[in-house]
Amino acid sequence: MTGRMHAPLSRRLNLPLLVLYGLGTTIGAGIFVLVGKVAGRAGMWAPVSFLAASLLAAFTAFSFAELVARYPRSAGEAIYVREGFRSHRLALAVGLMVALSGVVSSAAIVNGSVGYLNEFVALPHALGVLLILALLAALAAWGIGESVAAAAVFTVLEIGGLVLVIWAAKGSFADLPARAGELLPPLEGAAWIGVMAGAMLAFYAFLGFEDLVNVAEEAKDVTRTMPLAILLTLVVTTLFYVLVSLAAVLTVSPAELAESAAPLAMIYERGTGGGSGAVSAIAVFAVLNGALIQMIMASRVIYGLADQGELPAALAWVHPRRRTPLVATALVAGVILALALFFPLERLAETTSVIVLIVFALVNLALVLIKRRGTPPPESVRTFPIWIPAVGFAVSTAFLALQLLR
Repeated sequence: MTGRMHAPLSRRLNLPLLVLYGLGTTIGAGIFVLVGKVAGRAGMWAPVSFLAASLLAAFTAFSFAELVARYPRSAGEAIYVREGFRSHRLALAVGLMVALSGVVSSAAIVNGSVGYLNEFVALPHALGVLLILALLAALAAWGIGESVAAAAVFTVLEIGGLVLVIWAAKGSFADLPARAGELLPPLEGAAWIGVMAGAMLAFYAFLGFEDLVNVAEEAKDVTRTMPLAILLTLVVTTLFYVLVSLAAVLTVSPAELAESAAPLAMIYERGTGGGSGAVSAIAVFAVLNGALIQMIMASRVIYGLADQGELPAALAWVHPRRRTPLVATALVAGVILALALFFPLERLAETTSVIVLIVFALVNLALVLIKRRGTPPPESVRTFPIWIPAVGFAVSTAFLALQLLR
């Protein structure tokens, strides 16, 4: 690793901002449609599927929480793999995979957001992509405090949308004591096959907490706040997903939910008897928030790899006043623009989950190797038993195999 020839990143992110950042990348546009698909697989047991998925994701979340405290640097996944496998080439490959997943995901989101934008103002597709991306790139380059504050506002709006849906289903929640039996799967193999099929799909709704590690150099009191932010993100996400899925299956039949392209809007309409314009408008902010956070994450990975000497040093240049990696941000924005304008993204978007699961498996295994070598952590770092990353590796590998065999 070479010595720094640039200003450091600005440490402006406290615990509340970190949690909102984590929630913004986890509670994204996916939950606005995914709850219906999970209900299609698990039926009335969809809330159990979301709970099971959160427990499976928790093993990897604990691994990331320990590793970010041990190695609080940008491009965290690459560092963890380098330290675990003692391979710079594998570390670089992992870092580039993480950046690629963020770029592809952001390009797909920007493409999709043009459709929402056209509901308010008609624009040619290319112009819509360019305007949205310019806005997001300007926010990302402005400053980490400002861009994450904007993402935090979007996240609060997203959460407000979920609260609105839960509130709309208040009449259905009143029936919960009488219908509790419908929500608990029996101890039969066939029932749990459906629950786990739903959990497999719901698992992808929890992806995103890992993006937090790539703003480690911009977090205050990083060894304490970052692990706590990762775990709080998972807990709060689980709470909302279980409540929303309960509202869904208690208000609308699972068969109807599975067929709907906008299940949360359907729940709101069914619960209130009114229009769902507010929920649809909030979905726009959810889409833009996901793209902004993925752009921030990818630029920090590129910056981190360059700062560690794995990529050209110019990519690690930090603006002396804004304290943001402008060259890395510009590169990421340019690649997103090219993908959004010229490439069919459906297949690329599907590979994002495969990339993330490969990274999850390697990160968990890296922590196993670090622990087996007895590498001592710095003082004040909270560690977890070796079986936690071992189970995380097994879960990630199993989900990866199922994804590849689809």
